Amino acid sequence: MDIQSFLSKDCTECAVSVSSKKRIIEHIGQIAAQHISEMTEQEITAALLNRERLGSTGIGNGIALPHGRLANTTKALAILITTSDPIDYDAIDNQPVNVFFALLVPENQCNEHLKSLAAVAQKLSDKSILKRIRTAQNSQELYQAITE
Repeated sequence: MDIQSFLSKDCTECAVSVSSKKRIIEHIGQIAAQHISEMTEQEITAALLNRERLGSTGIGNGIALPHGRLANTTKALAILITTSDPIDYDAIDNQPVNVFFALLVPENQCNEHLKSLAAVAQKLSDKSILKRIRTAQNSQELYQAITE
């Protein structure tokens, strides 16, 4: 699956300054609301927080994959963010997180959702890609690191 099909350059942000899990999810909601006109920032943030309540999407190695299914949209949207400082995210390895790849998908596209998450997880498990993501100096470099 081609990550460029659901991640655009304007949904990629490098070295964002946030201080908590809630703030990074709110920031993701802000970005997503600019691209999903059918839903408000609060609705998107609530969907992500509701999923987080089921269990942390912090998968370890400083990576989190916040995701949610949205009722009122027809297109998948991804957001890639790195933070200037790692934050506590309740990850499975209890380590702080500084790479966030959020995925928002239409409620009725469960199979696509799983395929997209698998493609992202596979990319992020590549040590050379992850190193490029972590050393990116700007959003353009960050986008290139995940899409090349």
